[in-house]
Amino acid sequence: MLDHRYSYPSVLETSAKINWRIEDVIAGRTFDFTRPFLPESLAGVERLRCLSAAEKLTLNHIRGFSYLYLFGLIEEYILPSVIEHAGANVHGDDHEMRALLRFAEEEAKHIQLFKLCAAEFQRGFGSPCAGIGPAKEIAAAILNHSRLGVFLATLHIEWMTQKHYIEGIKNDQELDPLFASLFEHHWMEESQHAKIDTLIVDKLACAADAAKIETAIDDYASIGALIDGGLAAQVELDLESLQRAIGRALSDSDKAEIRAAQQASYRQTFLVSGMTHPNFQKSLRELSERGSARIGEVARSLAA
Repeated sequence: MLDHRYSYPSVLETSAKINWRIEDVIAGRTFDFTRPFLPESLAGVERLRCLSAAEKLTLNHIRGFSYLYLFGLIEEYILPSVIEHAGANVHGDDHEMRALLRFAEEEAKHIQLFKLCAAEFQRGFGSPCAGIGPAKEIAAAILNHSRLGVFLATLHIEWMTQKHYIEGIKNDQELDPLFASLFEHHWMEESQHAKIDTLIVDKLACAADAAKIETAIDDYASIGALIDGGLAAQVELDLESLQRAIGRALSDSDKAEIRAAQQASYRQTFLVSGMTHPNFQKSLRELSERGSARIGEVARSLAA
């Protein structure tokens, strides 16, 4: 159903060339807390009038931690979904099976990398930061949707990752080198995962009728709403982390300003940037013009 030029043999070939180890990313380095971790396009802190320049940098660091934490959490659902899909196709094409198993191994590696980097952040930041969870419950809630709906959400995430790195991080020389290295290595493998996800979505959609495809797009939207609720909860945790880190209580009006700006930033970073990615939009249109229009309305609402 989807118009693409991806294949499992080509993904395997590229994946073998770019394969990296966790040690290649960390390489004995630590975070430099004098530099921002996220570009402004992902952090959304510079327009906050209630914070000093030093406090904005602190919030940027907190958003960096949350980005690490949330990506690790998201991949906690991606890993079992890929393993399940591989199990359902164990007697199929050999290239497909090898690519799916490599996909799963790389996602497990990413989870471990994000956990290690989050722990390194906590050691250097000076005060605790918290993330939503438990991850197991969030993963279960996402996986309680149709397989096609789940893999549409994953395709969204893979293309979103490409956008974050290429448009926001790749050429930003001001970012902390360790964080930039983390982004680069993650992007390298996720660029192949986006191709595999397209192949998976194509296979699942070809086996579904029009009604099931519409249900899957509804499920994708439902997963987006679930994530949006989690992001709102993360904003509140970030506010608590910020007050601990800067050593002062924020006024209600200051909290309201930060909350509004950060909710908009989180939505743009994790939801809108994926929903509006040209490659994701193309796949949605090929599945269902009506479903694509529905998701377009959701994206516009979130971006408002």
